Amino acid sequence: MTQPMTPDEEYAFYERPENQVPQGAARRRLTATVPVRFPAELLEQVRAAAAADDRSVSSWIRRAVEHELRHPA
Repeated sequence: MTQPMTPDEEYAFYERPENQVPQGAARRRLTATVPVRFPAELLEQVRAAAAADDRSVSSWIRRAVEHELRHPA
């Protein structure tokens, strides 16, 4: 098993052209944009949670929505 790379190691690895070739099947494309507004305080919490998960805010929100749909209240 290999060890996870640090962010600096990842940058150096993917900086090389031979490591920029797509691997595997293409991922699904998103089909719609949904504008959503959050209060400033909540948006800061979302940004912090996304950063802690090393995800974009959009990716983090999509994952949260998918989770809620799988586990309805």
